[in-house]
Amino acid sequence: MSGIVVVGSQWGDEGKGKITNFIAQEADVVVRYQGGNNAGHTIYVDGKKFELSSIPSGIFNPNKLAVIGNGSVVNPKALLEELHAIQAQGIPAKNLRISDRAHVIFPYHILLDKLADQRKGAGKIGTTGRGIGPAYMDKAARTGIRVVDLLDKAVLHERLSTVLAEKNELLVKIYEQAPLELESLVDEFYGYGQALKDYVADTAVLVNDFLDQNRRVLLEGAQGAMLDIDHGTYPYVTSSSPVGGGATIGAGIGPTKISRVIGVAKAYTSRVGDGPFPTELFDAVGDRIREIGHEYGVVTKRPRRIGWLDTVVLRHAARIGGFTHLSLNSLDVLSGLKTVKIAVAYELDGSRIEHYPASLSDVRRAVPVYEELPGWEEDITQVKNRADLPVNAQNYLKRLEELIGVPLYTFAVGPSNEQTNILFDIWAN
Repeated sequence: MSGIVVVGSQWGDEGKGKITNFIAQEADVVVRYQGGNNAGHTIYVDGKKFELSSIPSGIFNPNKLAVIGNGSVVNPKALLEELHAIQAQGIPAKNLRISDRAHVIFPYHILLDKLADQRKGAGKIGTTGRGIGPAYMDKAARTGIRVVDLLDKAVLHERLSTVLAEKNELLVKIYEQAPLELESLVDEFYGYGQALKDYVADTAVLVNDFLDQNRRVLLEGAQGAMLDIDHGTYPYVTSSSPVGGGATIGAGIGPTKISRVIGVAKAYTSRVGDGPFPTELFDAVGDRIREIGHEYGVVTKRPRRIGWLDTVVLRHAARIGGFTHLSLNSLDVLSGLKTVKIAVAYELDGSRIEHYPASLSDVRRAVPVYEELPGWEEDITQVKNRADLPVNAQNYLKRLEELIGVPLYTFAVGPSNEQTNILFDIWAN
């Protein structure tokens, strides 16, 4: 058995899609185990650019299964649009599988997501407004509707009539919105079910069968560790668990079937949305990194907040995520800076701390303690070996490994697979 988990180590947007696609070249199954279509990732395949938000990275190889696991929430309309878009680019996508136990995002989830966040005013979370949180709320409240329910019109009608009565009351009485109409919603979503039915399966059975046959299974999380519902910067978090432990629940496998957990990080820090960000930059250096790194959201197109690399965050992510290795992206973006900084600790009320506080008021008061390292001027985008990097870039990587306590699996000097350099065989026993 060989299950490998890929986890974002920061606030998402670390390049998980690229690393997942990179490792997936030798995998038999790629499983997306949580999140919804709020988590975009950009992948380059044979020179073509693909922007995915729901479909797992394994979709590009017809000999592999690309699985949306039970821990995900599915917007069937958005999923079909994404599916048709990649098919139009020459990807057949017949290898997609969707868990029959995954929960479904409905229009009322999207409406309530946007309205509730707007209502919070200055205290808003900064949600993408795609209904992810409300769908997970219904799942926890046991009022959710699952993919399997879309396949039976009578069941869908029964489930939706009960749920919609409550949602319409909220929309009309609290938010002064027009109610949604039951019959048209049933027809619409039953139609989605029919369009997707050939992809629907008990994916936990599929994934466990592959593991029992000693096949290679790769599990990818959406967002990042700092957006984890339990361990992230609560309440500025997502509604599920992107960390390594979330893979077992979201894919329907046991923890004994995980062999490695790969944390993915950038050589700096970025973040979309609100919440405290100790190493955030508000100067020309931050602007430079944002432009060179093309730091704009795949889904939202919002400019990302930029900061120096924070190893307090990365140690926290490695601890809660059980990282065995780290993949570092975007090292090339730092080229040309005379000095690069790494946050090694925080100063909080006169004391030095090296762990990430649970209290956001503590995080807001925390002042980063930086180490400054000499930068490098050389263009590194064609480098293939760690030893061929400029000495200062090598020292940067070495210091990161020391501070985080996790060895590197890859380092990337550009966005393409060809610019991602592996340091050992991740599938080796």
